[in-house]
Amino acid sequence: MHRAPASVWISDRGRVLTTIASVAFLSSADNSVVSAAAPSVAVEMGLGTAATQGITVAYMLPFAGLLLAAGPVVDRYGERAMLRLGLFAFTVGTLLAGSARSFELLLAGRVVQGLAAAVLVPATLSLVRTRLAPDDRPKAAATWTVALASALALGPALGGFIAATVHWSWVFWGFLPFLLFSWLIVPPPGPRSVAKGADPLSTALAAAAMLAVTGALLVIADAPGWAAPLALTAALAAVAFAMRDRRSARPVLPRQLIANPVFRTALIIQSLWGLGVTGVTVVTPLVHQRWLGLDPATAALPLVAVAFALVFTAPFVPRVLARFGPSRTVGGGMLVVALGLVLVAVVNGSPAVLPRLPGLVLIGFGSAFTVPLTTTALDVVEDRVAGVASGVLSAAREFAGALGVALTAALMGGGVADGEALADGYTRTLLAAAALQVVAVLLSPKLTPYLSPRHKTNSGSAQVPDRSAPHQSSLR
Repeated sequence: MHRAPASVWISDRGRVLTTIASVAFLSSADNSVVSAAAPSVAVEMGLGTAATQGITVAYMLPFAGLLLAAGPVVDRYGERAMLRLGLFAFTVGTLLAGSARSFELLLAGRVVQGLAAAVLVPATLSLVRTRLAPDDRPKAAATWTVALASALALGPALGGFIAATVHWSWVFWGFLPFLLFSWLIVPPPGPRSVAKGADPLSTALAAAAMLAVTGALLVIADAPGWAAPLALTAALAAVAFAMRDRRSARPVLPRQLIANPVFRTALIIQSLWGLGVTGVTVVTPLVHQRWLGLDPATAALPLVAVAFALVFTAPFVPRVLARFGPSRTVGGGMLVVALGLVLVAVVNGSPAVLPRLPGLVLIGFGSAFTVPLTTTALDVVEDRVAGVASGVLSAAREFAGALGVALTAALMGGGVADGEALADGYTRTLLAAAALQVVAVLLSPKLTPYLSPRHKTNSGSAQVPDRSAPHQSSLR
Protein backbone atom coordinates (compact mmCIF):
# COMPACT_ATOMS: atom_id res chain seq x y z
CA MET A 1 0.00 0.00 0.00
CA HIS A 2 1.26 3.45 -0.87
CA ARG A 3 1.81 5.53 2.25
CA ALA A 4 0.64 9.13 2.22
CA PRO A 5 3.27 11.84 2.46
CA ALA A 6 4.21 12.86 5.98
CA SER A 7 2.59 16.24 5.57
CA VAL A 8 -0.80 14.56 4.99
CA TRP A 9 -1.01 12.50 8.13
CA ILE A 10 0.93 14.82 10.45
CA SER A 11 2.19 18.38 10.12
CA ASP A 12 5.72 19.52 10.91
CA ARG A 13 4.37 21.29 13.99
CA GLY A 14 2.63 18.08 15.04
CA ARG A 15 5.85 16.16 14.58
CA VAL A 16 7.72 18.57 16.84
CA LEU A 17 5.15 18.45 19.63
CA THR A 18 4.81 14.67 19.39
CA THR A 19 8.59 14.24 19.47
CA ILE A 20 8.81 16.45 22.55
CA ALA A 21 6.20 14.32 24.35
CA SER A 22 7.73 11.06 23.16
CA VAL A 23 11.31 11.77 24.23
CA ALA A 24 10.27 13.33 27.54
CA PHE A 25 8.27 10.22 28.41
CA LEU A 26 10.93 7.82 27.14
CA SER A 27 13.90 9.38 28.97
CA SER A 28 12.08 9.52 32.30
CA ALA A 29 9.99 6.35 32.09
CA ASP A 30 13.02 4.26 31.23
CA ASN A 31 14.51 4.96 34.63
CA SER A 32 11.32 4.90 36.70
CA VAL A 33 10.05 1.67 35.12
CA VAL A 34 13.41 -0.10 35.32
CA SER A 35 14.02 1.02 38.92
CA ALA A 36 10.72 -0.58 39.95
CA ALA A 37 11.64 -3.82 38.16
CA ALA A 38 15.24 -3.88 39.45
CA PRO A 39 14.43 -5.88 42.63
CA SER A 40 13.06 -8.68 40.43
CA VAL A 41 16.28 -8.61 38.40
CA ALA A 42 18.22 -8.82 41.67
CA VAL A 43 16.31 -11.91 42.79
CA GLU A 44 16.86 -13.71 39.48
CA MET A 45 20.56 -12.83 39.24
CA GLY A 46 21.35 -12.99 42.97
CA LEU A 47 22.45 -9.36 43.17
CA GLY A 48 23.23 -7.39 46.32
CA THR A 49 21.97 -3.90 47.05
CA ALA A 50 24.96 -2.21 45.42
CA ALA A 51 24.68 -4.22 42.21
CA THR A 52 20.93 -3.61 42.10
CA GLN A 53 21.51 0.12 42.37
CA GLY A 54 24.10 -0.20 39.62
CA ILE A 55 21.30 -0.96 37.16
CA THR A 56 20.04 2.59 37.70
CA VAL A 57 23.46 4.23 37.92
CA ALA A 58 24.54 2.63 34.64
CA TYR A 59 21.87 4.75 32.92
CA MET A 60 22.32 7.98 34.85
CA LEU A 61 26.11 8.36 34.73
CA PRO A 62 26.54 8.20 30.93
CA PHE A 63 23.53 10.51 30.68
CA ALA A 64 25.28 13.05 32.92
CA GLY A 65 28.71 12.71 31.32
CA LEU A 66 27.63 13.16 27.71
CA LEU A 67 25.21 16.00 28.50
CA LEU A 68 28.26 18.22 29.07
CA ALA A 69 29.14 17.96 25.39
CA ALA A 70 25.91 17.04 23.59
CA GLY A 71 24.36 20.50 23.10
CA PRO A 72 26.94 21.93 20.67
CA VAL A 73 26.99 18.61 18.77
CA VAL A 74 23.24 18.93 18.23
CA ASP A 75 23.73 22.50 17.00
CA ARG A 76 26.36 21.40 14.51
CA TYR A 77 24.73 18.31 13.01
CA GLY A 78 21.06 19.23 13.41
CA GLU A 79 18.21 17.89 15.51
CA ARG A 80 16.92 15.33 13.00
CA ALA A 81 20.27 13.57 12.60
CA MET A 82 20.92 13.49 16.35
CA LEU A 83 17.39 12.37 17.18
CA ARG A 84 17.73 9.43 14.79
CA LEU A 85 21.17 8.61 16.16
CA GLY A 86 19.80 8.74 19.70
CA LEU A 87 16.77 6.59 18.88
CA PHE A 88 18.93 4.02 17.08
CA ALA A 89 21.35 3.85 20.01
CA PHE A 90 18.49 3.62 22.50
CA THR A 91 17.05 0.71 20.52
CA VAL A 92 20.42 -1.08 20.57
CA GLY A 93 20.67 -0.57 24.33
CA THR A 94 17.11 -1.81 24.81
CA LEU A 95 17.78 -4.97 22.81
CA LEU A 96 20.94 -5.65 24.82
CA ALA A 97 19.20 -5.13 28.16
CA GLY A 98 16.06 -7.09 27.21
CA SER A 99 18.03 -10.11 26.03
CA ALA A 100 20.52 -10.02 28.91
CA ARG A 101 20.85 -13.08 31.09
CA SER A 102 23.98 -11.82 32.78
CA PHE A 103 24.52 -8.76 34.91
CA GLU A 104 27.36 -7.52 32.69
CA LEU A 105 25.26 -7.53 29.52
CA LEU A 106 22.40 -5.81 31.34
CA LEU A 107 24.75 -3.06 32.50
CA ALA A 108 26.09 -2.67 28.96
CA GLY A 109 22.56 -2.16 27.66
CA ARG A 110 21.82 0.41 30.34
CA VAL A 111 25.01 2.34 29.55
CA VAL A 112 24.07 2.52 25.86
CA GLN A 113 20.58 3.72 26.80
CA GLY A 114 22.08 6.45 29.00
CA LEU A 115 24.38 7.65 26.22
CA ALA A 116 21.44 7.71 23.83
CA ALA A 117 19.29 9.71 26.26
CA ALA A 118 22.05 12.32 26.57
CA VAL A 119 21.74 12.92 22.82
CA LEU A 120 17.95 12.73 22.64
CA VAL A 121 17.12 15.24 25.39
CA PRO A 122 19.10 18.28 24.12
CA ALA A 123 18.16 17.48 20.51
CA THR A 124 14.48 17.45 21.47
CA LEU A 125 14.53 20.62 23.54
CA SER A 126 16.44 22.39 20.78
CA LEU A 127 13.28 21.95 18.67
CA VAL A 128 11.43 24.34 20.98
CA ARG A 129 13.72 27.21 19.97
CA THR A 130 14.32 26.39 16.31
CA ARG A 131 11.06 24.90 15.02
CA LEU A 132 8.19 26.52 16.90
CA ALA A 133 6.65 29.96 16.73
CA PRO A 134 6.70 31.94 19.99
CA ASP A 135 2.99 31.32 20.52
CA ASP A 136 3.55 27.55 20.38
CA ARG A 137 6.42 27.44 22.86
CA PRO A 138 4.27 27.51 26.02
CA LYS A 139 2.34 24.57 24.58
CA ALA A 140 5.65 22.76 24.03
CA ALA A 141 6.67 23.44 27.63
CA ALA A 142 3.34 22.08 28.84
CA THR A 143 3.69 19.03 26.61
CA TRP A 144 7.14 18.30 28.04
CA THR A 145 5.89 18.68 31.62
CA VAL A 146 2.80 16.52 31.14
CA ALA A 147 4.86 13.74 29.51
CA LEU A 148 7.37 13.80 32.36
CA ALA A 149 4.60 13.78 34.94
CA SER A 150 2.97 10.81 33.21
CA ALA A 151 6.26 8.90 33.28
CA LEU A 152 6.75 9.67 36.96
CA ALA A 153 3.21 8.62 37.86
CA LEU A 154 2.92 5.50 35.68
CA GLY A 155 6.51 4.24 35.67
CA PRO A 156 6.82 2.65 39.14
CA ALA A 157 3.49 0.84 38.99
CA LEU A 158 4.03 -0.27 35.39
CA GLY A 159 7.51 -1.62 36.07
CA GLY A 160 6.38 -3.49 39.14
CA PHE A 161 3.32 -4.92 37.37
CA ILE A 162 5.34 -6.18 34.40
CA ALA A 163 7.96 -7.78 36.64
CA ALA A 164 5.27 -9.48 38.71
CA THR A 165 3.03 -10.75 35.91
CA VAL A 166 5.33 -11.45 32.95
CA HIS A 167 9.11 -11.10 33.29
CA TRP A 168 11.37 -8.15 33.98
CA SER A 169 12.81 -8.32 30.43
CA TRP A 170 9.45 -7.10 29.09
CA VAL A 171 10.19 -3.78 30.77
CA PHE A 172 12.68 -3.33 27.92
CA TRP A 173 10.82 -5.11 25.11
CA GLY A 174 7.84 -2.86 25.73
CA PHE A 175 9.87 0.18 24.65
CA LEU A 176 10.45 -1.12 21.11
CA PRO A 177 7.06 -0.11 19.58
CA PHE A 178 7.43 3.25 21.28
CA LEU A 179 10.90 3.71 19.77
CA LEU A 180 9.61 2.77 16.29
CA PHE A 181 6.81 5.33 16.56
CA SER A 182 9.30 7.99 17.71
CA TRP A 183 11.50 7.25 14.68
CA LEU A 184 8.58 7.67 12.28
CA ILE A 185 7.54 11.10 13.59
CA VAL A 186 11.01 12.72 13.79
CA PRO A 187 10.71 16.25 12.28
CA PRO A 188 12.38 17.09 8.95
CA PRO A 189 15.86 18.67 8.82
CA GLY A 190 16.28 22.19 10.13
CA PRO A 191 18.99 24.84 10.52
CA ARG A 192 22.46 24.04 11.79
CA SER A 193 25.16 26.13 13.41
CA VAL A 194 28.92 25.94 13.70
CA ALA A 195 28.92 25.96 17.49
CA LYS A 196 32.06 24.67 19.17
CA GLY A 197 31.70 22.28 22.05
CA ALA A 198 33.45 22.21 25.37
CA ASP A 199 37.06 21.08 25.58
CA PRO A 200 37.04 17.30 24.82
CA LEU A 201 39.77 16.47 27.35
CA SER A 202 38.02 18.46 30.10
CA THR A 203 34.76 16.68 29.32
CA ALA A 204 36.46 13.26 29.41
CA LEU A 205 38.19 14.02 32.73
CA ALA A 206 34.92 15.22 34.28
CA ALA A 207 33.16 12.04 33.14
CA ALA A 208 36.01 9.88 34.48
CA ALA A 209 35.86 11.59 37.89
CA MET A 210 32.07 11.12 38.09
CA LEU A 211 32.31 7.47 37.10
CA ALA A 212 35.12 6.66 39.51
CA VAL A 213 33.66 8.32 42.62
CA THR A 214 30.26 6.70 42.02
CA GLY A 215 31.90 3.33 41.45
CA ALA A 216 33.87 3.67 44.68
CA LEU A 217 30.66 4.14 46.67
CA LEU A 218 28.91 1.26 44.91
CA VAL A 219 31.65 -1.29 45.66
CA ILE A 220 32.62 -0.12 49.15
CA ALA A 221 30.48 -2.82 50.81
CA ASP A 222 30.61 -5.74 48.36
CA ALA A 223 34.20 -5.30 47.07
CA PRO A 224 36.06 -2.94 49.46
CA GLY A 225 39.40 -3.72 47.84
CA TRP A 226 38.33 -1.75 44.77
CA ALA A 227 37.02 1.25 46.67
CA ALA A 228 40.40 2.87 47.43
CA PRO A 229 41.80 2.61 43.86
CA LEU A 230 38.55 4.01 42.45
CA ALA A 231 38.53 6.85 44.98
CA LEU A 232 42.15 7.67 44.12
CA THR A 233 41.30 7.62 40.41
CA ALA A 234 38.39 9.97 41.05
CA ALA A 235 40.61 12.39 42.97
CA LEU A 236 43.30 12.40 40.30
CA ALA A 237 40.75 12.88 37.51
CA ALA A 238 39.10 15.73 39.43
CA VAL A 239 42.44 17.51 39.97
CA ALA A 240 43.41 17.02 36.33
CA PHE A 241 40.00 18.33 35.25
CA ALA A 242 40.34 21.45 37.41
CA MET A 243 43.80 22.21 36.02
CA ARG A 244 42.82 21.59 32.41
CA ASP A 245 39.48 23.40 32.56
CA ARG A 246 41.04 26.48 34.15
CA ARG A 247 43.40 26.92 31.21
CA SER A 248 41.02 25.85 28.44
CA ALA A 249 39.62 28.32 25.92
CA ARG A 250 36.39 26.28 25.92
CA PRO A 251 35.93 25.26 29.56
CA VAL A 252 33.22 22.91 30.76
CA LEU A 253 32.69 25.19 33.77
CA PRO A 254 33.23 28.82 32.74
CA ARG A 255 34.50 30.94 35.61
CA GLN A 256 31.65 33.42 35.35
CA LEU A 257 29.18 30.64 36.13
CA ILE A 258 30.87 29.30 39.23
CA ALA A 259 31.63 32.84 40.44
CA ASN A 260 27.95 33.81 40.18
CA PRO A 261 26.50 33.37 43.70
CA VAL A 262 22.94 32.64 42.56
CA PHE A 263 23.98 30.08 39.94
CA ARG A 264 26.40 28.42 42.35
CA THR A 265 23.79 28.23 45.12
CA ALA A 266 21.11 26.86 42.79
CA LEU A 267 23.55 24.24 41.51
CA ILE A 268 24.43 23.12 45.05
CA ILE A 269 20.81 23.00 46.24
CA GLN A 270 19.74 21.05 43.17
CA SER A 271 22.58 18.59 43.78
CA LEU A 272 21.65 18.17 47.45
CA TRP A 273 18.08 17.37 46.45
CA GLY A 274 19.26 14.80 43.89
CA LEU A 275 21.71 13.24 46.35
CA GLY A 276 19.01 12.76 48.95
CA VAL A 277 15.78 12.06 47.13
CA THR A 278 16.87 10.07 44.08
CA GLY A 279 18.67 7.42 46.08
CA VAL A 280 15.73 7.01 48.44
CA THR A 281 13.14 6.66 45.69
CA VAL A 282 15.22 4.17 43.71
CA VAL A 283 15.78 1.86 46.70
CA THR A 284 12.23 2.06 48.07
CA PRO A 285 10.74 -0.76 45.92
CA LEU A 286 13.60 -3.03 47.02
CA VAL A 287 12.88 -2.28 50.68
CA HIS A 288 9.16 -2.84 50.22
CA GLN A 289 9.78 -6.24 48.65
CA ARG A 290 12.44 -7.54 51.03
CA TRP A 291 11.29 -5.92 54.29
CA LEU A 292 7.54 -5.63 53.85
CA GLY A 293 7.18 -8.80 51.77
CA LEU A 294 5.23 -7.14 48.95
CA ASP A 295 5.08 -8.36 45.37
CA PRO A 296 6.85 -6.22 42.72
CA ALA A 297 3.68 -4.44 41.55
CA THR A 298 2.48 -3.52 45.05
CA ALA A 299 5.97 -2.58 46.22
CA ALA A 300 6.19 0.20 43.61
CA LEU A 301 2.73 1.68 44.21
CA PRO A 302 3.75 4.02 47.07
CA LEU A 303 6.08 5.84 44.65
CA VAL A 304 3.01 6.69 42.58
CA ALA A 305 1.85 8.75 45.58
CA VAL A 306 5.13 10.68 45.47
CA ALA A 307 4.74 11.37 41.74
CA PHE A 308 1.09 12.40 41.98
CA ALA A 309 1.84 14.75 44.89
CA LEU A 310 4.52 16.42 42.76
CA VAL A 311 2.29 16.62 39.69
CA PHE A 312 -0.68 17.96 41.65
CA THR A 313 1.42 20.65 43.34
CA ALA A 314 3.44 21.83 40.32
CA PRO A 315 0.71 24.11 38.83
CA PHE A 316 0.61 26.13 42.06
CA VAL A 317 4.35 26.73 42.22
CA PRO A 318 4.41 29.86 39.95
CA ARG A 319 1.89 31.60 42.23
CA VAL A 320 3.89 30.76 45.33
CA LEU A 321 7.10 31.90 43.60
CA ALA A 322 5.54 35.22 42.57
CA ARG A 323 4.37 35.91 46.11
CA PHE A 324 7.27 34.66 48.23
CA GLY A 325 10.30 34.68 45.91
CA PRO A 326 12.73 31.85 45.17
CA SER A 327 14.45 31.81 48.55
CA ARG A 328 11.37 31.06 50.62
CA THR A 329 9.73 28.96 47.89
CA VAL A 330 12.70 26.64 47.42
CA GLY A 331 13.72 26.69 51.08
CA GLY A 332 10.19 25.86 52.20
CA GLY A 333 9.97 23.03 49.69
CA MET A 334 13.26 21.51 50.83
CA LEU A 335 12.12 21.74 54.45
CA VAL A 336 8.94 19.83 53.58
CA VAL A 337 11.04 17.19 51.78
CA ALA A 338 13.22 16.82 54.89
CA LEU A 339 10.12 16.44 57.06
CA GLY A 340 8.73 13.77 54.75
CA LEU A 341 11.98 11.80 54.84
CA VAL A 342 12.06 11.93 58.65
CA LEU A 343 8.43 10.77 58.85
CA VAL A 344 9.18 7.74 56.70
CA ALA A 345 12.22 6.97 58.86
CA VAL A 346 10.14 7.18 62.05
CA VAL A 347 7.62 4.57 60.84
CA ASN A 348 10.15 2.39 59.02
CA GLY A 349 10.13 -0.17 61.82
CA SER A 350 6.51 -0.97 60.99
CA PRO A 351 6.11 -3.75 58.39
CA ALA A 352 3.16 -1.96 56.77
CA VAL A 353 2.75 0.42 53.84
CA LEU A 354 0.02 2.78 55.03
CA PRO A 355 2.05 4.57 57.76
CA ARG A 356 4.66 5.47 55.10
CA LEU A 357 2.28 7.26 52.76
CA PRO A 358 2.09 10.66 54.58
CA GLY A 359 5.87 11.01 54.50
CA LEU A 360 6.11 9.95 50.86
CA VAL A 361 3.40 12.43 49.87
CA LEU A 362 5.30 15.21 51.64
CA ILE A 363 8.45 14.29 49.70
CA GLY A 364 6.57 14.71 46.41
CA PHE A 365 4.83 17.88 47.57
CA GLY A 366 8.06 19.55 48.68
CA SER A 367 9.99 18.44 45.60
CA ALA A 368 7.61 20.38 43.36
CA PHE A 369 8.95 23.61 44.87
CA THR A 370 12.47 22.91 43.62
CA VAL A 371 11.32 23.69 40.04
CA PRO A 372 12.26 27.43 40.25
CA LEU A 373 15.92 26.54 40.77
CA THR A 374 16.59 26.14 37.04
CA THR A 375 14.84 29.33 35.94
CA THR A 376 16.44 31.32 38.76
CA ALA A 377 19.92 30.04 37.88
CA LEU A 378 19.59 30.64 34.14
CA ASP A 379 18.10 34.08 34.62
CA VAL A 380 21.25 35.50 36.22
CA VAL A 381 23.77 34.31 33.63
CA GLU A 382 24.72 36.06 30.40
CA ASP A 383 22.98 34.97 27.21
CA ARG A 384 26.25 33.88 25.62
CA VAL A 385 26.77 31.20 28.29
CA ALA A 386 23.12 30.24 28.79
CA GLY A 387 23.50 27.03 26.79
CA VAL A 388 26.59 26.02 28.74
CA ALA A 389 24.86 26.87 32.01
CA SER A 390 21.83 24.72 31.22
CA GLY A 391 24.11 21.85 30.22
CA VAL A 392 25.99 22.12 33.52
CA LEU A 393 22.72 22.15 35.49
CA SER A 394 21.44 19.11 33.61
CA ALA A 395 24.67 17.15 34.01
CA ALA A 396 24.94 18.03 37.70
CA ARG A 397 21.35 16.88 38.27
CA GLU A 398 21.98 13.49 36.67
CA PHE A 399 25.32 13.03 38.44
CA ALA A 400 23.84 13.96 41.81
CA GLY A 401 21.11 11.37 41.25
CA ALA A 402 23.62 8.67 40.35
CA LEU A 403 25.82 9.59 43.30
CA GLY A 404 22.78 9.52 45.57
CA VAL A 405 21.93 5.99 44.43
CA ALA A 406 25.52 4.88 45.07
CA LEU A 407 25.58 6.58 48.48
CA THR A 408 22.35 4.79 49.38
CA ALA A 409 23.94 1.45 48.50
CA ALA A 410 26.91 2.27 50.75
CA LEU A 411 24.70 3.31 53.68
CA MET A 412 22.58 0.17 53.32
CA GLY A 413 25.57 -2.15 53.38
CA GLY A 414 25.59 -3.26 49.74
CA GLY A 415 25.10 -6.99 50.35
CA VAL A 416 22.02 -9.12 49.87
CA ALA A 417 20.42 -7.85 53.06
CA ASP A 418 16.90 -8.71 54.21
CA GLY A 419 14.68 -8.10 57.19
CA GLU A 420 15.78 -5.81 59.98
CA ALA A 421 19.28 -5.26 58.56
CA LEU A 422 17.79 -3.86 55.36
CA ALA A 423 15.29 -1.75 57.33
CA ASP A 424 18.06 -0.29 59.49
CA GLY A 425 20.08 0.63 56.41
CA TYR A 426 17.03 2.27 54.87
CA THR A 427 16.47 4.32 58.02
CA ARG A 428 20.08 5.54 57.90
CA THR A 429 19.58 6.52 54.27
CA LEU A 430 16.39 8.44 55.02
CA LEU A 431 17.97 10.41 57.86
CA ALA A 432 21.09 11.20 55.82
CA ALA A 433 18.89 12.41 52.95
CA ALA A 434 16.90 14.58 55.36
CA ALA A 435 20.12 16.14 56.66
CA LEU A 436 21.13 17.06 53.09
CA GLN A 437 17.80 18.81 52.59
CA VAL A 438 18.30 20.81 55.79
CA VAL A 439 21.67 22.00 54.47
CA ALA A 440 19.85 23.12 51.31
CA VAL A 441 17.34 25.04 53.42
CA LEU A 442 20.19 26.90 55.11
CA LEU A 443 21.67 27.82 51.71
CA SER A 444 18.38 28.98 50.15
CA PRO A 445 18.53 32.62 51.41
CA LYS A 446 21.47 33.17 49.04
CA LEU A 447 19.08 32.86 46.09
CA THR A 448 17.36 36.17 46.84
CA PRO A 449 19.90 39.01 47.37
CA TYR A 450 21.26 38.73 43.83
CA LEU A 451 17.97 38.04 42.06
CA SER A 452 17.80 39.89 38.77
CA PRO A 453 15.01 42.39 38.00
CA ARG A 454 14.06 40.35 34.93
CA HIS A 455 13.35 37.28 37.06
CA LYS A 456 11.31 39.35 39.49
CA THR A 457 9.20 40.50 36.57
CA ASN A 458 8.83 37.12 34.91
CA SER A 459 8.72 34.80 37.90
CA GLY A 460 5.06 34.07 37.43
CA SER A 461 5.15 33.58 33.69
CA ALA A 462 5.40 30.31 31.82
CA GLN A 463 8.95 29.17 31.26
CA VAL A 464 10.21 27.57 28.07
CA PRO A 465 12.61 24.69 28.58
CA ASP A 466 16.18 25.23 27.41
CA ARG A 467 17.54 22.91 24.75
CA SER A 468 20.02 21.40 27.18
CA ALA A 469 18.04 21.64 30.41
CA PRO A 470 15.43 18.97 30.93
CA HIS A 471 13.05 18.86 33.86
CA GLN A 472 14.25 20.02 37.21
CA SER A 473 12.48 17.70 39.62
CA SER A 474 12.82 14.14 38.41
CA LEU A 475 12.32 11.31 40.91
CA ARG A 476 14.53 8.95 38.99
